[in-house]
Formats: sequence, C-alpha cells, structure tokens
Amino acid sequence: MIADSTSMQNVIAFPGRDSDRVSEHDSDNDADHEIYRYKFGQSFMEGLFQFAKIHQYDDRHTFKDAWKVWVEVNCDEVEAEIRSLNETGYTGDIIDKMYKSARYYFRKKATTKKDPKKRRVYISLNKDFLSKMNDHVKNYCIDDKNTPADGFEDFCKTNKGELGDEVAYLYHAGITDPKDISAKIKKTYKNKYFQITHN
Repeated sequence: MIADSTSMQNVIAFPGRDSDRVSEHDSDNDADHEIYRYKFGQSFMEGLFQFAKIHQYDDRHTFKDAWKVWVEVNCDEVEAEIRSLNETGYTGDIIDKMYKSARYYFRKKATTKKDPKKRRVYISLNKDFLSKMNDHVKNYCIDDKNTPADGFEDFCKTNKGELGDEVAYLYHAGITDPKDISAKIKKTYKNKYFQITHN
C-alpha cells in the first residue's frame, strides 16, 4: 500500500547518495545555487516508492529482476526523469541512482510517521523536604568515610515522618509506582550529595 500524502512529504527529502556539487537555477531567480542532493519529481517518486514497497521483502536477485521489468514498463516516466535531472546538471548514473533509492532507501522507509513519545510531566519534591536533604548531606556526609548510600539510609531513618509525607505527596501528584517514588527520592539525595561534596 502506498503511503499517504503526509508520509510521502517525508520521503521526498531523500538525501541521495551523490556527493556531486553543481549549479541549479532557481525558478524565481537566475542566480546560481549549489545543489547538494538531487531529488526526483513527486509523481515519479511515488511510483518508485510504491515499487520499493511491493518488493520490500524480495532478496537481492529477485528485487533486481523486478527492477529491470519495472524500468521497461515505466520507460516513458524513467526517460522523462532522466531528462529532468540532466537539465538540472546531474552528471551521475541516473538509473543507478533510481535503483539505489528504491533498494536502499524507499524499501526501508516506513509508510506511517511515528508519533513522538509523550514526555511525563516532571514532578519535583517539596522545597521543605529538599531543604532537609541539603542539611542532612551537609551534616552527615561532610566526612569522606560516609558514602551516598550510607547517607541516604541514615536520612530515611532520621526523617521517617517527612519521608512518609513526601511519599504520599508524590503518589497523589501522579507517581503511583512505589519503585518509581523510591528511585526518585534516592536519586535526588545522591544528586544533592554530589552537588555539595564536589563544590
């Protein structure tokens, strides 16, 4: 199945595999511009993309045989595309460029765009709780013999009430997994430890 128009727009920006740099005339302006990649026309690209997707799972030899047939069947479109690229100054092997685009790019190109992963809203610890952490690190971990793990263990023992309140706050704020709550508090304590002891 050929991609919808949105995903095709993403396909159009194919960077090509050519490193040639030549001049191209802008349609609105006759000033020369460097071309770093040569793109196929929209309708040709759609046909090439459709061919690549139909033969997506073919082995190399089967794909190549199907390619030869496709080029013969679509010879008018292929010749028109060759003329178009030659007019823009492309000097490479255009048939090879078409084949490589179909085989190595379009064949692997997804037909749908993935939705970006939704980031979780950051929930910070209460200021009073963070202040207690700071004080504890400054008083307990001032001695190099005390590790962050030792400090965190002592902090939890000496601040049970505040710790319970903070766990309840985080739970109601949306962090419902006890492991996530524990990891967040522990990580924050260790960060405080390194900030204070390395400054």
